[in-house]
Amino acid sequence: MVKEKTKVYIYTRVSTAIQIDGYSLDAQKTRMKAFCDYNDYEIVGEYEDAGKSGKSTEGRYSFKKMLDDIKLGKDDVSYVLVFKLSRFGRNAADVLATLQVMQDYGVNLICVEDGIDSSKDAGKLMISVLSAVAEIERENIRVQTMEGRAQKAREGKWNGGFAPYGYKLVDGKLEINEKEAIAIRTIFDLYINTTMGSTSIAKYLDNHGIVKLPRQNGKCSLFNASLINRIIENPVYCGKIAFGRRTTEKIKGTRNDYHLVKKDDYILVDGIHEAIVSKEVWNKAQEKRHTNSKKYKRGNKAVKLERSHMLSGLVACPECGAGMYANKSSQVIKGTKYTYYYYACKHRDRTRGYKCTYRKQIRENMLDNAVLEVISNLVSRREFASEMNKLIKSKVDVSEIDQEQSTYEKRLNHFINMKIDILSDMNSLDLEDKHYQRKKEDLEKRLYDIYDSIDECESLLEEIMAKRESIVEQKVSVDNVYKTLIYFDKLVDEMDVKERRTLVEQLINKIEIYPEKQSNGQWLKSIEFKLPIIEKDMELFLDKKSHVETVALLKREGV
Repeated sequence: MVKEKTKVYIYTRVSTAIQIDGYSLDAQKTRMKAFCDYNDYEIVGEYEDAGKSGKSTEGRYSFKKMLDDIKLGKDDVSYVLVFKLSRFGRNAADVLATLQVMQDYGVNLICVEDGIDSSKDAGKLMISVLSAVAEIERENIRVQTMEGRAQKAREGKWNGGFAPYGYKLVDGKLEINEKEAIAIRTIFDLYINTTMGSTSIAKYLDNHGIVKLPRQNGKCSLFNASLINRIIENPVYCGKIAFGRRTTEKIKGTRNDYHLVKKDDYILVDGIHEAIVSKEVWNKAQEKRHTNSKKYKRGNKAVKLERSHMLSGLVACPECGAGMYANKSSQVIKGTKYTYYYYACKHRDRTRGYKCTYRKQIRENMLDNAVLEVISNLVSRREFASEMNKLIKSKVDVSEIDQEQSTYEKRLNHFINMKIDILSDMNSLDLEDKHYQRKKEDLEKRLYDIYDSIDECESLLEEIMAKRESIVEQKVSVDNVYKTLIYFDKLVDEMDVKERRTLVEQLINKIEIYPEKQSNGQWLKSIEFKLPIIEKDMELFLDKKSHVETVALLKREGV
């Protein structure tokens, strides 16, 4: 009997234009393929990220795709091979978290050059040490890079990224884009000369046909309150260059979660670009923001954490069809306070111009228990457990998305190579050449065009990967629900209200009730399920006398 070969994925990554010998994509692949031949491994998938940093998994499209394929059990692989651990990642938390995810699905990591195998006892320890060293190295590089950007800011120059709305980049310098600047001047004028806030200004611009022109970092044509706030507080519009207004800080109590934090001590100097609004106008806007901020703080009361309610929003009003939400009622009887919860139509009091006359209040515990009983009766049937196990083992077809991703990855790599060639040509220019300046300007223009093409490809890849990740995560999430349902009767009593709420949100699309309580004491009329486990013609009984009329089947796309 022929022994089946061990199946593996290989992953390669480079982050800079100039690579050290032995680190190029081709060199990494050659070394790993030789390793696989020697160990009789079968390579069933190759993934590569060109021009991508190892500081995190963000933007590493092939890396994410590889993890998704592992979660789906697409090729039943046993290992992921990388040339060195630094190619896998330079963030210790990311490396260890990703490795844990892989091992959850029975996949280990082999670092060929480092001689590390995470399936061995000492392997994970070595990975922890080397990934921490790689992170320190990356942090040193980041500090040096940030210092270079800070120096550029001190000189009043724009130091990277898209030009702010209202400006355009010409040879790396900010110049006013008059078509966009109209909206900027209007925003500041309305803000300091009227009582309008950012939300009102956004509505004003929309009503008066002042739209946001599409550009690389924003395709939506509408100004929203968040964007207007960012415009008002950005000193670039009064001719200043700011650097370090926000910094990324780790969220306390988390392992690898970060958030942006505003800083008071940042670089603020006169820029070499032209202002769109005067310093006087900008200062008035900041004074108003400061005043409004104080008012908001005074009026903003602490919000108490609300009790979770299992069916809030899922129950449809029998009269208007809107969601019914939980409310609380308290009464004192003979000196004792009693509190109970009930579901009521959200439009029974006029809300957003709507008013519903359905005044019934459905006791929360009664309706919750009825729904749980239906689910319990459903999953207790032998045919349901069998069907759910089949669905857990089913595969998701993402071949079309993979083909589309591959096309854009090739285009992205093409533009990255063009960028490398242009940078090389720029470095080779002769300062003594009488046409030096013209050649330099021509190359810079080509380089900016290439960067636009790279941005476009990366945006399209982000959309494709988001779609792919959504399908994969949906499959994983649905499988988890199926697994929970198989053991529902054993787990339901151990679940708290929040856990029950999470389950029914994933399982149920809509719940219908009768306008009046039925003779058997039931309110529940029908349940419309999201997951493809229920046949339309199956009847579900709450008990021998009570009956749920309709059970609808909704199949999720991609599952």
